[in-house]
Amino acid sequence: MTDHQCIRVSRDDAVEHIELNRPEALNAWNAEFGAELLEAMRSAAGDPAVRAILISGAGRGFSSGADLKAVRPSRPDGVPDLSSRLRDVFNPVIIAIRDAPKPVVAAVHGAAAGLGCSLALACDLVVAAESAYFLLAFVNIGLIPDGGALRFLAERVGLVRAAELAMLGDRLPAAKALEWGLVNSVHPDEELPKAAAELCRRLSAGPTAAIANIKRTLRETTQANLVDQVWIEAGRQQDHASTHDFTEGVLAFLEKRPAQFRGN
Repeated sequence: MTDHQCIRVSRDDAVEHIELNRPEALNAWNAEFGAELLEAMRSAAGDPAVRAILISGAGRGFSSGADLKAVRPSRPDGVPDLSSRLRDVFNPVIIAIRDAPKPVVAAVHGAAAGLGCSLALACDLVVAAESAYFLLAFVNIGLIPDGGALRFLAERVGLVRAAELAMLGDRLPAAKALEWGLVNSVHPDEELPKAAAELCRRLSAGPTAAIANIKRTLRETTQANLVDQVWIEAGRQQDHASTHDFTEGVLAFLEKRPAQFRGN
């Protein structure tokens, strides 16, 4: 096992297991978390001994998304810088998952919210616990989804349901996520680790080159402009940095109260 501050990495035969490990923050993303996850993904993707990658979360849930309590950089004009970490660290994690020439499986329990939801949806296969729920929390703090979430959602559940999840910001529980085709399977919480491990072992024992080309072909035919999209998202995210609704949304979240949006 390799120890980091924010993740844990271990190897079981040809399966690399990356466990998100900020349980005290519900595995929320900060700069260090993103950098460690990016390094681990790139390392696993480039290691010929690794034939499948599993991503899971420690503690009560998979990931609550970006850490709103973390110190945010500011631009020279004092406006919060919402795009740099997306461009430099967070989006490259998503691209690394999609570019990896081997299957990546997400094992989701509890919350997969915000960027945590984007992370799960970027994976090739998603297995969920009965406790899992998926939440595009961005609209609740006056932002648009990032990390390619809108693209992944539209591909998995269609435009109508993607718009519903993105615009209303409601939780999608595991059972409905399975019904909608967002996840591949749902298991009792205590059985999720075993189910995820068995799936990864099966994938790691398969024809790795053929699976890599299946993934590559799917990416080239359905996600040809994904890189362009995540850069566009980063720019549009920045558009919200100076709005009242973003400031109010973050304050309301931190103060655990309903946000009072004004539409500007």
